[in-house]
Amino acid sequence: MKAMPENRPDVRALGQPRKGGALLRAFRNRYLYLMSLPFVAWAFVFTYLPLWGWLMAFQKYNPKLSVWERDWVGFDNFRMLFQDETFYLVMRNTLAMSLMSLVAGFTIPILFALLLNEVKNMAFKRTAQTISYLPHFVSWAVVAGIVSKMLSTDNGAVNDFLMGIGVLSEPVQWLGKGEYFWGIVTLSDVWKETGWNAIIYLAAMAGIAPELYEAAKVDGASRLRQMWHITLPGIRPTIIILMILSIGNLINIGFEKQFLLGNNLVVDYSKVLDLYALEYGIKINRISFATAINMFNSVVAVFLLFSANGLFKRFTKESVF
Repeated sequence: MKAMPENRPDVRALGQPRKGGALLRAFRNRYLYLMSLPFVAWAFVFTYLPLWGWLMAFQKYNPKLSVWERDWVGFDNFRMLFQDETFYLVMRNTLAMSLMSLVAGFTIPILFALLLNEVKNMAFKRTAQTISYLPHFVSWAVVAGIVSKMLSTDNGAVNDFLMGIGVLSEPVQWLGKGEYFWGIVTLSDVWKETGWNAIIYLAAMAGIAPELYEAAKVDGASRLRQMWHITLPGIRPTIIILMILSIGNLINIGFEKQFLLGNNLVVDYSKVLDLYALEYGIKINRISFATAINMFNSVVAVFLLFSANGLFKRFTKESVF
């Protein structure tokens, strides 16, 4: 007697997408897509729609005329930009402070998150974490006032402390010396953002399986070894993704810190690309020149982002896209 065939799925069809699978998934997730629409609209209106303004970099700007009625000057604004000696001074300051902030802004929050993750007293841990990220919500105007007061030659906390322990014999005008400016800006930024930047690393550490730590304890691993062999590898993808995004924004460091902490004595060390666009472009009504500066900034940022993403994807197998 011939056996009846069993109702088994077609093996050849396994792993192949069904017809209409993408539409079906979109229908099932329709509420998620609807929730994301306001953010997509915001990104389009404030990020992509203004790109038409890049046309001004190739024109002689005149607010009385429409975009298509203005005189076209080609790459003249870019030629003036690359022939200006101040531009290279500005790029030096921008890259120097960006690299210092990149190194310090990555290592210190990771170390802080590792140490905070090892704290077993939950009340102390929550209190320390709350206090550490509160400076993030303080404006740079307030932070600059605090830093200026602490570094002041008139009863400044830093000078008083260093003179008290015998390191200095007289007060130092820290904000009046250009060689100290980059370090002051970097340390101020680290103090303000360390707690906030550590939050994402703590969240990544919370996703590491506790069984890994228990197995390491059974094998006799110390807490330092557990951090090195379990915690750090567990947050490695997060570190790499944030590193790629930070490299992409290497020259987009803003100007608030430099503008508020800078002065005429350190102008050769405090002027960055955004300040350069403000002072040599917008303030003197050279709108086309300022647009060329910002266009150069954006193109370099995109190039750095794709380059960093490609390098990390090749050597670490981790990437943003």
